[in-house]
Amino acid sequence: MDLDSVKRLVEREGGDYEFTVDSMPPRFIEPMVMQGLKIDHIERGRVVCSFTVPPRLLNTGNTLHGGATAALVDIVGSAVIFTMGAPTTGVSVEINVSYLSGANVGEEIEIESKALRVGKALAVVSVDFRSKKTGKLIAQGRHTKYLVLPSKM
Repeated sequence: MDLDSVKRLVEREGGDYEFTVDSMPPRFIEPMVMQGLKIDHIERGRVVCSFTVPPRLLNTGNTLHGGATAALVDIVGSAVIFTMGAPTTGVSVEINVSYLSGANVGEEIEIESKALRVGKALAVVSVDFRSKKTGKLIAQGRHTKYLVLPSKM
């Protein structure tokens, strides 16, 4: 692909969606991704959720978009930090997602988050995505967050 074609692909100005995208409220990403997320089990250091893949979160291959998966790693991973008694979930230092299989529209998946370590300054969590029907691992994430320390002043 030539450079001008790459530029047109990335910039995507105008078109059918420009008005819709520009009219979206600030901080719309989390509510858009989280809609339909249900907690099935919650305990100290562990959160298990159900989620049915909606059409709004599909990629061009008609499976759950990698960006939506990463956002869910952030959201569900942050929730498990709260179960450990942390007053805040902090800010992301690193997020990693391994995409192992696809999840199709209408497919019910299980998202399980576990606290690997929640200390005074850092928290590390793992998040697994599995097909509820087959048990097959779809994606696996790891998220490290800096827990902002209160000021001593």
